[in-house]
Amino acid sequence: MATTRARTVSSSKRSQTKTSTRLPAFLKRAGFVAAIHPAVQPLLVTAIDLPTFLAKAGSLTLADRQRIVEQALILIEQNYVHLPLKKAMHAVDPVQKLKLLQFRLAQTTQAQLPPETLFHEEMTTIFDSVHDLHTNYLLPAPYNQHTAILPFQIEEYFVDKTRKYLVSKLVQGFRHPTFVVGVEVTHWNGIPLDRAVERIGEQSGGSNLEAQHARGLDALTVRPLFIMPPPDEEWVVVSYRTEDGKSLELKQPWLITQAPNGASGGSVVRASRAGGQGIDLRTHAIQQVKKALFAPESLVAEQQAARTATPQSAVDHDLPTSLPDILRAKPVQTSHGTFGYIRIFNFEVNNIDAFVQEFARLAAALPSDGLIVDVRDNGGGMINAGERILQILTPRWIEPERFEFINTSLNLAICLQNAPSPIETDLDLSAWIPSMQQAVETAATFSLGFPLTSPEACNDLGQKYYGPVVLIIDARCYSTTDMFIAGFRDHEIGQILGTDGNSGAGGANVWEHSLLSELMSDPKSPNTPLPDSPYRPLPNGANMRVAMRRSLRVGEHAGTPVEDLGVVLDQRHYMTRRDVLQTNEDLIDQAAAMLSAMLVRQLDCSLQSCADGVHTVTAATRHIARLDIYLDGRPQQSLDVLGATTQFHLAATGSGSHLLQVEGWDEGHLVAVRRIPI
Repeated sequence: MATTRARTVSSSKRSQTKTSTRLPAFLKRAGFVAAIHPAVQPLLVTAIDLPTFLAKAGSLTLADRQRIVEQALILIEQNYVHLPLKKAMHAVDPVQKLKLLQFRLAQTTQAQLPPETLFHEEMTTIFDSVHDLHTNYLLPAPYNQHTAILPFQIEEYFVDKTRKYLVSKLVQGFRHPTFVVGVEVTHWNGIPLDRAVERIGEQSGGSNLEAQHARGLDALTVRPLFIMPPPDEEWVVVSYRTEDGKSLELKQPWLITQAPNGASGGSVVRASRAGGQGIDLRTHAIQQVKKALFAPESLVAEQQAARTATPQSAVDHDLPTSLPDILRAKPVQTSHGTFGYIRIFNFEVNNIDAFVQEFARLAAALPSDGLIVDVRDNGGGMINAGERILQILTPRWIEPERFEFINTSLNLAICLQNAPSPIETDLDLSAWIPSMQQAVETAATFSLGFPLTSPEACNDLGQKYYGPVVLIIDARCYSTTDMFIAGFRDHEIGQILGTDGNSGAGGANVWEHSLLSELMSDPKSPNTPLPDSPYRPLPNGANMRVAMRRSLRVGEHAGTPVEDLGVVLDQRHYMTRRDVLQTNEDLIDQAAAMLSAMLVRQLDCSLQSCADGVHTVTAATRHIARLDIYLDGRPQQSLDVLGATTQFHLAATGSGSHLLQVEGWDEGHLVAVRRIPI
């Protein structure tokens, strides 16, 4: 209660501020606009300071606030799949907190309403208390179209496993005689930076300490206002140490800018696609802001790829790709050899088939001695996209994760109304209905689990890369990316290298309030709720999200939730100063060292057709002892491998196309599969 009163006084004083903090001088410098990249200009030329923004923000009435709390109670109490887990693991009760807020609002008149920023802070705090980045309160207009930024980025590195911080990037046009890339940052508004990051991270909703720290570090300089309240301070005082050892300070006002594409409240997730969605909105939005501020050339490559439908390369030596905003691929030379490298920035893709095929093409084009797959900072996206690319890296049959609802009468009503859905394309909830109906008798907490991605789709292309694989992760990985990491481990694809002690540990399919409203509306009149629907429109573009279906792992860890538990690493890498200021050389070298100790296999097949319909197949192999041959799924031959190449004959009878599948085995294990259409 003391904290709430302190915030009330602080926010009230701030709302009464009559003078506005002046914008920093670098934005007013002559020739500033011409000196910055055109992609950065929209963010900076219209920037305003925080007091100016707050003076015009906020128009929620008492009835608006009561509606928001009422709808939040419905989502948390009746839809939220992780509520029992979160109440136990984090000793919280968001339902009671919302009921108390509802009670206070019922005792308040319109004239007695506290500042709107306080309401948003309290709603955000309640949602964040469950430590679930799938479950969010999304602020209304004008917050949902703006981002608070500082014109620099701070990253961490380690010296003897001791964490340090430095300025890694500056916004174009920002110039200062001593505050430059590479200076060490020590304090934030007089607070030691480690503690400042910890305090901000505690309010982030991260499910573990590593995830909270990573998100606290991100929020130091970028805060998307559709999902985070405005900063308390109008400016920050950054204490830093120069290369020659001088201790100095920089006073920098917060800038409020228009949110770039992909980082506003309405542009990240479309309700029509949320049935298969799994994403940390905050990380995704911050990633888009950072890209716009510090890597505008990537935006240009994305625009060109979209406009011309031809592969583009945002960085020299990268392989051209049709998805430069999603994928980056290149060969990397290390002290341990030359290997392939693919960075997956997010799984927020419009065309899942095209994404899977492009990932397969890039992987096959890279060196065959080993592949580094880097998913750091990847907040997730379409669940199908993450699950389907696992097949490219392994001969194993991919088993998709199962997803469960929590058993409530409202969730059962949603399933009955959408079996299949008359509103949402490709959404069919009929599989979950029998177990949810049975729960009336069994008192089961959760429904049975069923996959969101069909096993056939998870295995439609098969293996395309045959070398060893190392997966690089960090604590910003979340949702679909966590499911990808869990699938990578559960199918024993390769080894996992982490720059943090664990991933974000988020495992759920997330739905928005707007989607739930649609699913419980009249199909003939989408704006008309069904008689038994409790969902009502939210004011001023406000929204909410909730973890609707929890994911369960497969394989050795079958039935284990991904949420809060995450995946165990094989090795940890402590980021170095060279990693941060250059291009991750030490990180990639450690991944290369791991690859160099792993077995490299090969299974290449060439096909020659004979006049009598008998095909001669030559298989070049490494570290494979036996080949099993299948034609259209039927076994044909089994051959011992005696040398570098093995030749066999195959008669494909009948008209039409056929599928030849060659399986490579070693020490009783399936280690490679090659599919060849005939």
